[in-house]
Amino acid sequence: MYKVLDKYTIEKEILPHLSTAKRGFKTKSCLVEIVNCILYKLKTGIQWHMLPVENLFSETVLSYKTVFGHFRKWSKNGDWHDSWIQILSNHKSELDLSSADIDGSHTPAVKGGEEVAYQGRKSRKTTNALYFVDRRGIPLAISNPVSGNHHDLYNIEETLGELFSTLTIAGINLDGLFVNADSGFDSKEFREICCRHGIFANVDFNPRNGSVSDDLLLDDLLYKERYSIERTNAWMDSFRSLLNRFDTTVSSWKSFNYIAFIVIFLKKIKKIKKSR
Repeated sequence: MYKVLDKYTIEKEILPHLSTAKRGFKTKSCLVEIVNCILYKLKTGIQWHMLPVENLFSETVLSYKTVFGHFRKWSKNGDWHDSWIQILSNHKSELDLSSADIDGSHTPAVKGGEEVAYQGRKSRKTTNALYFVDRRGIPLAISNPVSGNHHDLYNIEETLGELFSTLTIAGINLDGLFVNADSGFDSKEFREICCRHGIFANVDFNPRNGSVSDDLLLDDLLYKERYSIERTNAWMDSFRSLLNRFDTTVSSWKSFNYIAFIVIFLKKIKKIKKSR
């Protein structure tokens, strides 16, 4: 059976940060295999009731409902977010923060749910969220999703606060960081917020905003590195549960994103260490 992450990685990097029952009923199956089921669902996009549990468990076979119950419990508790913060903190030396990128992404919401609305450009209902990545495209943070009828600058001060808070909690210093953003972020408010956090915003100019002020600069060579976040979008789309949103709750949707962050980062770390 295909495995997204090996048993050792799950045991060492993920399990320590997932809550377990301190009293009452405890699962009779291996937690590693439960996490592997969730990773299998994330990667394949298969419906929960179609999980091949007989092949994913070696001894005690759990119902798909039990697997889903563990996923929802960890989502509600914020365990996937906490796991990502800790993994990011433990391996922050592996990041390339010579520059970073930010961009919004609209995901089709197939079953509707929380924070969903019609988006004209996509001609369907979507959910919009901002993603923050390092120079190599490793995802670092996601904002709270908003309905698809909102543009990337919607409630931008609070949104950037969420993104930067994730990095700060993980012990990542933002002071002096160069961040690329496309013309959709060309606004005085966005630049001022970045400046207050010690971040240099390298934003492409939006011709709809009129003439460009002489005190605004765009580093073209640095901006060309923005392709990294487009590559990140392709990595994220390889997880079929993220390509289209079937989760009706925001907590489940964000959790699947954090799990994808974990998988991408841990796999990149493994490749880097092998190349040394």
